[in-house]
Amino acid sequence: MANETTQPSISHLVLIPSYNSGAKVYETVAQARAQWNPVWVVVDGSTDGTAAALQDMAARDEGLRVLVLPQNQGKGAAVLHGLDQAAQQGFSHALCMDSDGQHPADLIKTFMRCSQASPAAMVLGVPVFDASAPALRVKGRKISNWWANLETLWAGIGDSLYGFRVYPVAPLRAVMRSQRWMRRFDFDPEAAVRLSWRGVPPVNLPAPVKYLQAHEGGVSHFNYRRDNILLTWMHIRLMVGFVLRTPVLLSGKIRRRIGHKT
Repeated sequence: MANETTQPSISHLVLIPSYNSGAKVYETVAQARAQWNPVWVVVDGSTDGTAAALQDMAARDEGLRVLVLPQNQGKGAAVLHGLDQAAQQGFSHALCMDSDGQHPADLIKTFMRCSQASPAAMVLGVPVFDASAPALRVKGRKISNWWANLETLWAGIGDSLYGFRVYPVAPLRAVMRSQRWMRRFDFDPEAAVRLSWRGVPPVNLPAPVKYLQAHEGGVSHFNYRRDNILLTWMHIRLMVGFVLRTPVLLSGKIRRRIGHKT
């Protein structure tokens, strides 16, 4: 089989939103490029000088493209900008990963091949934590995961928050263009729930996650109070949507069970 680093995919790309990630973004991009072609970075209004350096990297690498937003708009907005550009160029799927070194670039090929085998699905990373994971973050995500599974009637979302995922571009763009949410930290869990509502099945794959310390180049923009308020509001509106969709979701669940038995 051809090496994906030299033979560009015409259907699947790696999409990396980045905001003030510091020097760690260069390592992340280099690792992603060692695994896949093409890789796109959306610089979301960064003020740390990384946009210019990434553009220099792209000038020397045909497999790397850098899109720069003039102002910070949020992770979801940056992803949507990349998805719009990807759709214009005919890409059908995008693997999203963070720019801060937390996600396992060495699993890009595994996730892409899973997506190629099940193109109608979203391939969701399920985090495997090590000792670096803050206990508060690990426990807190269990709450969000429980709500996401309730909102989808346990359709199989392994983890609602982990951002290392392959999305089918068309349904995700349709979901995001249909409403004004999902533009910031609420992007990942709301994308999984709303895509599930549209009938996009999840495929779950384990993937390690690393929480880097400052001396390791780790940068975190997570604000416990602000982002948990954002997630709470997200689940409130998703629960409203869930209640309105409950008859349809129940009907679909019953049909799937009958189909599995026959």
